[in-house]
Amino acid sequence: MDKQIEFLVKLRDASLMIADAANEYIDAMAPPEAKEKTPAATVQEVTFTTLKFEAQQGAKLGEYEIAFKQTNLSDKWQSAYSILRNSNATIKDRYHGESYQYSYWLYGEEKIYRQKLKPKSQN
Repeated sequence: MDKQIEFLVKLRDASLMIADAANEYIDAMAPPEAKEKTPAATVQEVTFTTLKFEAQQGAKLGEYEIAFKQTNLSDKWQSAYSILRNSNATIKDRYHGESYQYSYWLYGEEKIYRQKLKPKSQN
């Protein structure tokens, strides 16, 4: 039974990677004007908040958090990771929606970063 589950998990993960690669290839083939007309839709933040994050402190970043692949459920982590990778979320171009509490980005392998967004001023 364990071998069957392991096989199915690997098959699913491989399928996700193939789909992600195909999407990247399709996006690369799209003309620039097509990319400009379709704004990136954000998913609900619950996709990310279901992950287990560990608090960190850095000299430049201040307080932030990291979700490690090995300490999260594989399907939840892979879904969030794929969204960030497909959105090219980096520390300089973070992923977040209008009502998000955090911004998210990727750096390195098997890690998802987040940092609390600063509240919008009500002037």
